Amino acid sequence: MTESVTATNDILPSQRHLFDIARSVVYCNAAYMTPWPTAFRNIAARAAEERLHPWETGAEGFFAMSEEVRGLAARLFGATSEHIAIHPALSYSVATAARNLPIAKGQTILTLGEEFPSNYYGWARRAEETGARVRILSGTPEGDWTARVLAAIDEEGERIALAALPHVHWASGSRLDLVTISRALKEVGAALFLDLSQSLGALPAPISEIDPDFAGTVGYKWLFGPYALGFCYVAERWWDGVPLEENWIVRAEAQDFRRLVHYREEYAPGARRYDMGERTQFLAMPLARAALKLVHEWSPERTARTLGRLSERLIARLQEAGFQATPAEWRSPHLFAARHPDHGAADLVARWNALGLKVSARGDWIRIAPHLWIDSEDEERFARIIADLPV
Repeated sequence: MTESVTATNDILPSQRHLFDIARSVVYCNAAYMTPWPTAFRNIAARAAEERLHPWETGAEGFFAMSEEVRGLAARLFGATSEHIAIHPALSYSVATAARNLPIAKGQTILTLGEEFPSNYYGWARRAEETGARVRILSGTPEGDWTARVLAAIDEEGERIALAALPHVHWASGSRLDLVTISRALKEVGAALFLDLSQSLGALPAPISEIDPDFAGTVGYKWLFGPYALGFCYVAERWWDGVPLEENWIVRAEAQDFRRLVHYREEYAPGARRYDMGERTQFLAMPLARAALKLVHEWSPERTARTLGRLSERLIARLQEAGFQATPAEWRSPHLFAARHPDHGAADLVARWNALGLKVSARGDWIRIAPHLWIDSEDEERFARIIADLPV
């Protein structure tokens, strides 16, 4: 797909030609799920064809592509393949971290209010098991979450076991300063788990500087990958931890099928011990590889700059129509929220979806998440739809 990228001043042109999006649709819901490029249809078909002849898949076929995909994912984290585990969902990454991070009775786990529940339920269960408590930070989703987190760290001090945070708030796109937060957590001896599901691929994160303990992401949103295939960054200090599963493929020298009957205690190096079972994913892995290559081809940095310009134009249209938007000082380039003082989010979203403008309601806000397929014609249609408010 190299012909898809022609950047001018490091701003990408619309990539609409890669997708099967009807002109009647203005799809601003990438935070819900990204569409696949039309070329992925053939990739999926080829993967299915290979299953017609399983005798042509040798032992190497269980390892080669998953390792290539692991490496592609690692680059997005600014890490090595050794740091990456292949997971089916964010909840799996949360459960892995919860099993390994020390949490004691009376300690506190910090999370954000109105966040995606997969980064809550696993911690709630672990708190119940250990006698810890989950403190959910309150406040409007579009506010300054960095200040709230830092205030909570200052208040809780060494009682904090860990913070489970996103890079951007799921409902509003409000960005957190993870470098500053991480430093504050380290000062009180607390760990950090990151949910990067709404940012990785579209908003670069300085993982080496943040230095989280674990950082998980799904693949089907900003990474354009298949459902049930995601990734988890694991800091080197946790490479000797306990995985959720004890499956064969994560053991040392598992490539030698003749020796699988000779059980091994040793794991494959790095974070591979935390891989999910059946990680090979013969149908999904080719799609994940193509998706990650495309994300790298665009580059998260260029994608963020391009979407930041686009979001500014869309927000200007919204403000002209009387909407409020996530404040610019902590707004993410790729994901923001809007609301109108006289109209409820749910009613407007239902109206807009019927007219072809696809967005989501999250709480009292309309979540808007465009991507590179948006072009000038889409922008004009967006402006017409949002300006036509119900009487």
